Amino acid sequence: MLAVFVKIQIKPEYRDQYLEASMGDAMGSTRDEPGCYRFDVLKDDKDQNRIYFYEVYKDEAAFAVHQTMPHFKKWQETVADWNAQPLEVVILTTIYPDDEAWARQG
Repeated sequence: MLAVFVKIQIKPEYRDQYLEASMGDAMGSTRDEPGCYRFDVLKDDKDQNRIYFYEVYKDEAAFAVHQTMPHFKKWQETVADWNAQPLEVVILTTIYPDDEAWARQG
C-alpha cells in the first residue's frame, strides 16, 4: 500500500477554516474513493497551527485518482493562500498492516 504523510504549517488566522476544509477532503476521500483506505487529520500538541495528514491508498493509481476528485480540488483551492510554508509531503510504503490486512479493511 502507498502511504502519504503531509506536514502542514497553517497561517494562524486561517486555522479554523483550514481544519474545516481539511475535514471535507478527508471525509470525501474515505467516503467516495474505494482506493483510499485511511485519511487521518492530526494536530500537533505543541503547535496549534501545525497539522499532519496520514493517508493510505491501494496504490499510486488510487492516489492519482484522489488528486482529481472534487473534494481534493476544493480543498487545494480553498487553502492555497493559508499555508505558512510549503507542504512537506513524504511518500511511503506500508509494512504493517500488510497489504492483505489493508485490503480487508477497504
